[in-house]
Amino acid sequence: MYYLSSDLFFPPVSEANWDGVLAIGGDLSLERLQLSYKSGIFPWFEEGEPIMWWSPNPRMVLFLGELIVSKSMRNILNRNIFTVTFNQNFRDVISNCQNIERDGQNGTWITNDMIEAYCKLHELGIAKSVEVWQDKVLVGGLYGIDLGHVFCGESMFSIVSNASKVALIALVNQLKKEDYKLLDCQVYNPHLESLGCREIDRTDFMKILKSK
Repeated sequence: MYYLSSDLFFPPVSEANWDGVLAIGGDLSLERLQLSYKSGIFPWFEEGEPIMWWSPNPRMVLFLGELIVSKSMRNILNRNIFTVTFNQNFRDVISNCQNIERDGQNGTWITNDMIEAYCKLHELGIAKSVEVWQDKVLVGGLYGIDLGHVFCGESMFSIVSNASKVALIALVNQLKKEDYKLLDCQVYNPHLESLGCREIDRTDFMKILKSK
């Protein structure tokens, strides 16, 4: 495991330990965050902890053509009960992702410093959001880092049932139109698997990441 200094550097992802931790320390500067995602690395830590940088193996991803949309979900989409926008309320989306309660988690890994850093990335057009509205109220959404051929999903939230799924479907449809390679979902969870995401070897992920 590497301890980062102020130098703008990351070790090769192959140096990550068994659970995916590659390095500790450094900062959340715009330059370091951009380098991390381009290198297959992302920050993940809790308030009060040092910054931890991850590159897990295997990697959870969604190949866009493999998205699973259930019949019940198609019915919801056809009813047009939600409205979807892109990049209209990034700060509200990431703040909701910070505050939403999640099963099995006592706190959040989205610290206030991370919110400010990602909002600055949003101002540069690098971090992007999807917003889901119902009766003009923000009820769901997601955000992530746009690398131009790979979208690195960071977090999603849902205040009403299915709103985050609507956000994901809208994002995937947009990425397909723009010929993206895949959606990076970072680490396994059963909900993502039910939507068609699957784990691939980190080496294969890095080949796709570096293919542009």
